[in-house]
Amino acid sequence: MAHIVAEPCFDCKYTDCVVVCPVDCFYEGAQMLYINPEECIDCEACVPECPVEAIFHEDNLPDDWKDFTALNAEEAPKCPVINEKKDALEGESCTPAKK
Repeated sequence: MAHIVAEPCFDCKYTDCVVVCPVDCFYEGAQMLYINPEECIDCEACVPECPVEAIFHEDNLPDDWKDFTALNAEEAPKCPVINEKKDALEGESCTPAKK
């Protein structure tokens, strides 16, 4: 099992989560981050760091966002690894961070 980055990250792309990941399993796409499920060790360090609450354990992913499981698995290998904090994307469809 792995953690999944879901809909709230789309067009926001906050990177608070990537700096706490001990295995560098986050990957940066154009509009969101992805977690490589083959690399995630389920440590949950990233979950409380996400200001838009976009990271879920695969077992707790809301039904409306189940497609993000396959999306993370497919997109992560295509994208560069990210392990340093960057400015947030905060695009048009982004709901501002709660932190």
